[in-house]
Amino acid sequence: MPASRSDLLRLRRLAHAIDGPREPDAASAVRRMLAVQGQDFAAGCWALALRTTGATHADVLADLDAGRVIRSWPMRGTLHFVPPEDLRWMLSVTMERLVAGLGRRQEQLGLAAADFAHAAEVVTAALAGGSSIGRAELMRLWEEAGIVTAGQRGYHLIYYLAQTGLLCWGPVVRVGNGNATQALVLLDEWAPPPPPLEPDEAIARFLLRYLQGHGPATLRDFVWWIKGTVSAAKTARAVLSDALTTMEVDGVEYILTAELADRAAGMPASRSEKDAVHLLPAFDEYLLGYQVRSPILDDEHAELIVPGGNGVFQPVIVAGGRVVGTWRRDGSRVVPQPFEPLSAARTARLERSAREYARYAGGKSSRT
Repeated sequence: MPASRSDLLRLRRLAHAIDGPREPDAASAVRRMLAVQGQDFAAGCWALALRTTGATHADVLADLDAGRVIRSWPMRGTLHFVPPEDLRWMLSVTMERLVAGLGRRQEQLGLAAADFAHAAEVVTAALAGGSSIGRAELMRLWEEAGIVTAGQRGYHLIYYLAQTGLLCWGPVVRVGNGNATQALVLLDEWAPPPPPLEPDEAIARFLLRYLQGHGPATLRDFVWWIKGTVSAAKTARAVLSDALTTMEVDGVEYILTAELADRAAGMPASRSEKDAVHLLPAFDEYLLGYQVRSPILDDEHAELIVPGGNGVFQPVIVAGGRVVGTWRRDGSRVVPQPFEPLSAARTARLERSAREYARYAGGKSSRT
C-alpha cells in the first residue's frame, strides 16, 4: 500500500523507541533493538539511554556491570551492544562469512592457527572462574606468554577470539574524567547457551528482530546490516511470512512487522510526537541502521555528518524524523549546530532534549 515518507519515519521512530512508548532500562532497549552500534563507547551508552524512560549514564553502566548488556562484534566487523542471550545465535549466522574474510589480514600480521590457539589457552586460563581483564593487561599477559601483540596483532587476536565465541566485552572499567570502557570476559560465563535453531530459523529470527527495532526497512538494508546474502534474507522473509507486511514509499517496498503496523494504526500521532526534536549520538542506529539513508538525511548534508567521508559520524539533531543538524558537548552544555535556523517550537523542544541529556550525563543511578 502506498504511504508517505512521514509515515515511514514515524514508524521507524516508534520501532526505535525514540518516539512513542520507551523501554524501562538499557537492557530492555538493547533487547528491542537487538544490536546497537558501540564502537564509540560513550555514544553507544547514550543511544541505549535515550530509548528508555529516563536511564542515566550510571544506570547504563550498571547494566553492563551486571551482564544484562554485553558488547562484541556480531556482524560487519563492528562493535555492537547486544543482549547476552542473543549473541551466540547471531554469531552462528555471521561468523563463518566474517572469519572467512580474515585470512589475508591474518597473513599480513603473521598470525597462524597456532597463535590463536595459544592466545585462547592463555586468556581462558586467566579468566576462568569469573575474572575479567582490561585490554592493556591482556596484551602484557600475552607478551609474557611469548605472543607478540605489536602492530595490531593483539587487537586482531581479541577480535578473532570474540568473533569465534570465546570472549566478549563485559564489566565497566572507569578510566578517570568520567570516562569508561570495558574489560574482557569469557562469553561462556556471561551468556546463556544459545537456543537450538536450524540455520533457516536463525536467519529468520535475525530479520524479525532487526525489523522489530528498525523497521520499516528494505531487504537490502537488512542484508547490509548483517553483511549477509540476498538469498538468505529472502529465505528469512519466506519463513516469517504472515508476521511481516509491506508498505511502499516513493516506489520502494519496505518491510515491517505486522505488530508494528497494527500498533501504529491504533495509536494516532500525538502533537508532542510530531513536534519532537531529539539529540541522537554519533553512530546512532536511527541513521546507521540502514544502507540507504536518503529518507532521513539529505545528500547535501552528508558531508557535515561524516566530514571528509572518514567514517566518523557526528551526533545529529533529528526533527520530524529527519536529520536537521549536528551537536556537540561543551562540558555540561549542549552546543547545537542546525543546518538552518530552527523554529521557536523546535528550539524549545531542542532545549528540552538538551536538559534530558544533561540529566542523563550527570545523574546518579536511579537504582541506588
